[in-house]
Amino acid sequence: MQKKIVLLGSGELGKELVISLKRLGQTVIAVDHYAGAPAMQVADGFEVIDMLDGDALDAVIDKHRPDLIVPEVEAIRTERFYAYEQQGMQVVPSARAANFTMNRKLIRDLASKEVGLRTARYAYATSFDQFAEAVKSIGLPCVVKPLMSSSGKGQSVLREETKMQEVWEYAINNSRGDIREVIIEEFIAFETEITLLTVTQQNGPTLFCPAIGHRQERGDYQESWQPCAMNADQYEEACIMAEKITAALGGAGIWGVEFFLTAKGVYFSELSPRPHDTGMVTLAGTQNFSEFELHARAILGLPIPEISLERAGVSAVILAHKTSSQFEFTGIENVLINTGTDIRLFGKPTTRPYRRMGVVLVNDTILANVEELRAKAAEYASKVGINYREA
Repeated sequence: MQKKIVLLGSGELGKELVISLKRLGQTVIAVDHYAGAPAMQVADGFEVIDMLDGDALDAVIDKHRPDLIVPEVEAIRTERFYAYEQQGMQVVPSARAANFTMNRKLIRDLASKEVGLRTARYAYATSFDQFAEAVKSIGLPCVVKPLMSSSGKGQSVLREETKMQEVWEYAINNSRGDIREVIIEEFIAFETEITLLTVTQQNGPTLFCPAIGHRQERGDYQESWQPCAMNADQYEEACIMAEKITAALGGAGIWGVEFFLTAKGVYFSELSPRPHDTGMVTLAGTQNFSEFELHARAILGLPIPEISLERAGVSAVILAHKTSSQFEFTGIENVLINTGTDIRLFGKPTTRPYRRMGVVLVNDTILANVEELRAKAAEYASKVGINYREA
């Protein structure tokens, strides 16, 4: 069984997915808006286009006539996916799912109004006046996000009225695509924020991974750990909610379903229809299959007998601090000298402040103290430096 797959988005998550697909004998064409993207480095071929240009996207699909179309980022002209499905191509997980989950408005309304999941109170705004009214209704503090963005860009917590203009402009100016609208959410005082990786199959039951805890800064994940401590009732509630919303969207693949764990119960937060950045911790061998191996099997219709927790693990990101196309990493040997450690450098051709350039992975036995592993991962990540050279 060999399929031709067009991967739309070629970052670090796409790179790991390509590796998993190639191990299963598949042909992958990686697409992104710049040459030399991480997934392009391991794919069979690549295309460089603006994926928000519908005509350019149509041209790539028509050129390659793939069996599967796998979106890995938000900024894609996803409404074209319906036509691709009608032409007999498989969109992962489905055209409906891709369209809904690439837009926070669609997915939040589906979760809250149609599926009936517990969510934070929310409102939308397309102008500053609407934004001010929404903030007044929701109350401070509140969370402000662009309807379409990635890696936390444009997201912030508004705590003071005097910062409203600044927060509004930050959200609007960091919107991806051509949608200029923001969502204002009630601030949830959560105890823990988790990702529940959920696998829907073409022929088989929906499966759930052990919960992943994560910490964010500037709306972007900085570390993740698996397993994340939570009681059995919370986990069951999260699984029920994840199964409901993935079933409403349809299709096969892995989903990163995010929840807040609070004293009042489990709140649905967000949903990604693809491998999740916090799920990079599964590269530490925490599960019998990484999230990328699970996604590859699910989209190809291959069986997944079970998902089992094998080890405790932590991922900690390696960030850039300057903009450069001439740089090198240092200190890698200071990390790898330690048992139970590994590094993934993503191969991005340029750096910029806070850009995620790699990840340090640490693992130990299932019974290991996760807090101690988190401290180790943070320490090891701090040992990796980036030397920026003049062009």
